[in-house]
Formats: sequence, structure tokens, C-alpha cells
Amino acid sequence: MLELPAMEVSIVIPVYNSEESLINLCSQIDLAMQGITYEVVLVNDASVDQSWDIIRKMAALSGNIIGVNLRKNSGQDNAIMAGLSYSTGKYVVIMDDDLQHSPFDIMRLYHKCEEGFDVCYAKFTQKKQAWWKNIGSWLNGEIATILLNKPRDIYLSPFQMISRPVVDEILRYQGPYPYIQGLILQITDNTSQIEVEHHSRNCGSSNYNVIRSMRVMLTHVTNFSVLPLRFSSVVGFCTAILGFALAFVYLVSYFVLQQTVEGWTTLILTTLILGGLILMSIGVMGEYLGRIFLSINKRPMYTVRDVVRADCVNKQYVS
Repeated sequence: MLELPAMEVSIVIPVYNSEESLINLCSQIDLAMQGITYEVVLVNDASVDQSWDIIRKMAALSGNIIGVNLRKNSGQDNAIMAGLSYSTGKYVVIMDDDLQHSPFDIMRLYHKCEEGFDVCYAKFTQKKQAWWKNIGSWLNGEIATILLNKPRDIYLSPFQMISRPVVDEILRYQGPYPYIQGLILQITDNTSQIEVEHHSRNCGSSNYNVIRSMRVMLTHVTNFSVLPLRFSSVVGFCTAILGFALAFVYLVSYFVLQQTVEGWTTLILTTLILGGLILMSIGVMGEYLGRIFLSINKRPMYTVRDVVRADCVNKQYVS
């Protein structure tokens, strides 16, 4: 770990293929953070463009910028965990790299946290993103409300400020699949939010598609709740009761009423439904077992290739 002087605010930004926005982003941060000590931790999540070269040059020239280069693409939450481990601020901001989150809203989050809140989320008045992402955000919020006891009035924004004690608790997590929002909800209920504008994307396109977003959502669900396992158990129990009831009806019909049940369609449908439920339950259990296996084998969340800062030598770090 780098030994760095404590800052008032650390800004952690996971970076992936954002060469066109990085310079403008850091320039806006510098303007927005006048009069307060701050640092920017840019975590390059194995971008395939020139993002790391730009980060390295900016970090070499500015004492406020730390560049962290991951060896392989680890995912957004893993990259954020890497950034948090290098942050030193009393408060830590997490934001995206595409300027949809305005750096000029950071101080508003800061002042809200100074009122005594552990976490302050930025609630977007109107989201400027694809419609399916809006549906995904809503679904993710509903799942978090059910599984993680999220307050219904709080929007789990990717743009947020977290106090240092909560950050330190988050960093105690050692599993291979971190979920920052889930960890926060497990640590504290002392949260707030402010309304901010969601800006249009500065350049390029989103790195997330529907399949990747669903995969991330599945990870979040199975990492912080056993409700899917309980749901599978309940479905199996109800199906068994239904099966015994139908068996009783058919037996009475055959032996008492002397009626022969043709039942080919019923048999096929029952087989398909039961087979699907069984495979679904096995899949859910397999998902949990796979994550347990990877945790036991201590799969790292990320591995760091390089760390650059104007006044620090390069170091390597694995977590």
C-alpha cells in the first residue's frame, strides 16, 4: 500500500476505455475542488484504448492524481475496491468516468455528509441513459429493498460520498465478488441523498449491455442474500404438495370412479414444469457453491500492475 498524506476528500473513479474524457474530467475536478485538499484515484480496469497512458502522464504531472493500473479487467466494483484501498480522504467519492456525474456536485455531497451522514447518494432528477438501463436501475432498487433492506426512498446511485469509517469497514471484505452498495447497506443505515442533474454522456458509448448488466445483478443477489435458495425450497415444497394432491385425485378417479385418465398432455406438461423447476433449483445452488469454491480458494478481487503518482515510486499490490 502507498503511504500518502491524508486528504479531506478522495475521488475514486474506475476507468475503462475513456481516453476521450479523462483530461476534461480531471480539469473539472480541479476547478470544482478549489480550497479543499483532495486526491483523485483513477483505476484503469485493463482498458484497451490509451486510457492508461493518459492517466500515467497526468499522474506524473499532478500531485493530486494517483493512477492504478489493473493487470486484467476485474469489473467495476472490483476496480472501485482497488481505488478505495489507495484512498486516504476523510470522505471518499465514487463516480463514473464519462462526465455524466458532474464534479461540481461533489462539494454538495461533501456538505451533506458533514451534517453527520455516513453516506450521501446523488439522486438524478432525470436519467439520460437507455430505457433498459432505467428499468434495470428500478429492478435493482426493488431487489435491494427486498434482499438488503434498502430504504425505499433511497436511490442507490453510482455517484456517492462515503465517510472514512464506512470505507474502512468496506475494505474488510475479502470475497472475490464485492458489491459496494450491498456492503454499505450491511454497514450503516445512516444515509441521505441530494438531487443532482444527470448529464449527457461526454463521448463514446456505455460499456454495459443487457447481458452484462443481468450478470452483475445476479452476482449482487447471490452475494448478499440466501433468499433465492429459500425461494427454491418453497417452490419445491409447494410443487411436492401439488403433486401429492394430483396423485390423490387421480387415484380416487381410477379406483373409486372407475375412470381411466388419458393424461398424455398432463404428463408432458407436468414433466416439463417439474424438470424446469428442478434445473432452476440446481442452478441456484450451483451458483452459490461456485462462489463458495472461489472464496475458499481465495480468488483475488483484483491484481495491480502499476501505481503512479508524481511523488511516489511504482508499487505492485494484490488483493
